[in-house]
Amino acid sequence: MSKIAALNAIEILDSRGNPTLQVSIKTDKDQIGTASVPSGASTGEFEALELRDNDSSRYLRKGVRKAVENVLGPLANAIIGKEVTDQKEIDRLLIDEDGTKDKSRLGANALLGVSLATARAAALTVNQPLYYYLGGPQATLLPCPMINIINGGVHADNSLDVQEFLIRPVGASCFSEAIRWGSEIFHTLKKLLKDKGYATSVGDEGGFAPNLSSLEAVFTIIIEAIERAGYQPGKQVSLGMDMAASEFFDGNSQRYFEKKKKDAGQSYKERTAEEQTDYLQTLCASYPIDSIEDAMAEGDWKGWQIFTERMGKKIQIVGDDVFVTNKEFLKKGIEQKVANSILIKLNQIGTLSETLDCVNMAHSHGFTTVISHRSGETEDTFIADLAVATKSGQIKTGSLCRSERVCKYNRLLAIEAELGKKALYKDSNPFHHK
Repeated sequence: MSKIAALNAIEILDSRGNPTLQVSIKTDKDQIGTASVPSGASTGEFEALELRDNDSSRYLRKGVRKAVENVLGPLANAIIGKEVTDQKEIDRLLIDEDGTKDKSRLGANALLGVSLATARAAALTVNQPLYYYLGGPQATLLPCPMINIINGGVHADNSLDVQEFLIRPVGASCFSEAIRWGSEIFHTLKKLLKDKGYATSVGDEGGFAPNLSSLEAVFTIIIEAIERAGYQPGKQVSLGMDMAASEFFDGNSQRYFEKKKKDAGQSYKERTAEEQTDYLQTLCASYPIDSIEDAMAEGDWKGWQIFTERMGKKIQIVGDDVFVTNKEFLKKGIEQKVANSILIKLNQIGTLSETLDCVNMAHSHGFTTVISHRSGETEDTFIADLAVATKSGQIKTGSLCRSERVCKYNRLLAIEAELGKKALYKDSNPFHHK
């Protein structure tokens, strides 16, 4: 087999123009695996910590030279000479070398870059596509894309507090058809927005960022776009939301509030968790919404329980900030009957092995999984292969514009073509409208 011979790392830019890492691993047989590390804007309190330099003379304190040095120094020393295909052992060595629970000493960004580059080099060593190397011969399921079509929250400078509004082409016969439907709806929506006098600029993840007055207004125009593109809302294309509710939750009053209206000095509404649940239940009854992510704040476990009890048998309830791709928090959610799905983000936990362990725990307890990008992305397509390898059945990687989003879809199209007749397409969310 092949052993790790050398590591390299450089500082590159993510899709928001901020620094991040690119890590390469070279084996003693000259295979080179390379991976780039994403970065989030709406981050959970308990995510593994990315290391930033805090140097005022560079990149507004966001440089990652220290993380680069940690790859080239202690992390390289820990794994050089190890068998490149022994992913679990290498990840264990990385975690031990850091020595902290949240990977703050050497940086989760440094650890993740090494972990993913290792997997890429290993796949090259055995001459297998990454999805096959990670998932084996049963890795044939292409995920339903959860396409971000309108942005809000911290991802857009508009009036919407909710972070993402998604279309889900659940009725497509194959992945390539799902992407075609999504593209046609995306461009139809752009024309609709323009005709109605709204801006068609896009947010961090490629969705449009108009100043619509309410969630009802957002869903109404998305439904119109779906129908004008020639598809049936609900039956062929369902809707989803990532609310990122931690961003507009007041921990003191335990209320959810209209943050952007408050910040603008306008009158705004506040809701308790029960009232928030009532409101979302009304939306789901009015529109074909079958998936809501982070409907409650990460610290509002009582609110999560209320929402799950009321809606857990009707829609997919995805936990992101509340679980942060961490088995410890997922276990708590399972025990306390919180959510029925988990968002999977590699950089929330910091190594590939821990990510796969979390996916396996979720699936073994009947939770669905959604493989996800971050708002600060790169051209790296690792998560596309990961979605197929884990048979997740769902992926969230942004809209159908901006190359750092579209490259993941293009990779999945290539995987589908490579699999040929073996390729399957099925939405793993059991609640979508028939």
